[in-house]
Amino acid sequence: MAGMQDATNSFPRPLLILKAGDTFDSLRATQGDFEHWIADGLGEPTLPVLVLDPRQGDALPAANEISGVVLTGSHSMVSHREPWSERTAAWLAGVVQQDQLPVLGICYGHQLLAHALGGEAGDHPVAMEIGTVDVQTTPAAAQDPLFRALPGHFAANVVHRQSALRLPAGAVRLAGNDFEPHQAFRVGEQAWGVQFHPEFDEEAMRGYVDHLAESLQNPAAVREAVRPTPEAASLLQRFARIVAQRASASESTPALT
Repeated sequence: MAGMQDATNSFPRPLLILKAGDTFDSLRATQGDFEHWIADGLGEPTLPVLVLDPRQGDALPAANEISGVVLTGSHSMVSHREPWSERTAAWLAGVVQQDQLPVLGICYGHQLLAHALGGEAGDHPVAMEIGTVDVQTTPAAAQDPLFRALPGHFAANVVHRQSALRLPAGAVRLAGNDFEPHQAFRVGEQAWGVQFHPEFDEEAMRGYVDHLAESLQNPAAVREAVRPTPEAASLLQRFARIVAQRASASESTPALT
């Protein structure tokens, strides 16, 4: 992992990818891991990207050392309250409460963000949601800087057994579907959680279906239904632009004396 000494007090400050988990070995061997998929999805970099792994004891930076945060998915469960996860949740809560940085939590990151801010994450009451599904935006999405460019209905890739069962107080629900009402939410002005995976392409999604086939009633049908998800994927580049724009504005504002 890159060291924080490369980022502290330097400009432009990096966009941090917090690595909360690893994909399956066979997928990682051919496609890379979660942080690579996210970095690719962010598009042509306008900011340096820093990857830290709190599971390995990597120190989490102060908010003024970075420009934004993406928290990856994981095969862990938020409800297990692992020490590294609880430390990360406390750090996330501090970052969001300061409202200094754009934050994007994906799947596990989405659930951890909800938990960190006083919501609840736990087992979905029905079953696992997996495959390419239809997601609907809420009326609030039309005014949201990350979601307003999306159509009212779009396809997204999902794989999760747990959910953000209860959103934090004051959270704005941005998207959902019949299975999972909390597919996306925002807290404050610039902290988002998405249950779906904007970083998953079709190969990654089919890989997850294949690995979890024994737990599915009709894995062949789920696999056959996998399709492109360009609207969901567009969130990553849009988030990167939001981070870059806010970082540029912050760095061009003279310090008060």
